Amino acid sequence: MSMEPTARKTGACLCGAVRYEIVGPLRRVVYCHCEQCRKTSGHFVAATACAKEHLQITDAAGLRWYRSSEMAQRGFCSTCGSSLFWQPEQGDYVAIMAGAIDAPTGLTSREHIYVDDASDYYTLTDALPQFAGDHAELWGEGDV
Repeated sequence: MSMEPTARKTGACLCGAVRYEIVGPLRRVVYCHCEQCRKTSGHFVAATACAKEHLQITDAAGLRWYRSSEMAQRGFCSTCGSSLFWQPEQGDYVAIMAGAIDAPTGLTSREHIYVDDASDYYTLTDALPQFAGDHAELWGEGDV
């Protein structure tokens, strides 16, 4: 997996009721166009990811989890509604919404997934790779 250099990053929801630190390498940003991501964010999602042990929640006052499917749950702020995390039941990583990480992030983009689920109000015009759904290389062993 394409990883960004290891650096301490911080992030938070819009109101600050959820704050976190990332203390390890981050995956390059993946754009997900699945219906669940679009419904929880209002658009497609831009997410990075890290190993679970590299994400440290420093203020969890507003953090709530919603089981969005049998395979994953989504973390959000119950105060301001910010979408923050996506965590699968299987796997040692957590996806983090890139827009909630404090700038400068130093992140770069990697690819688009679930493009077959993309809505009809936008088109993808960048040169990033596009995948109809998920793929093995996205979350393979050693990716995060």
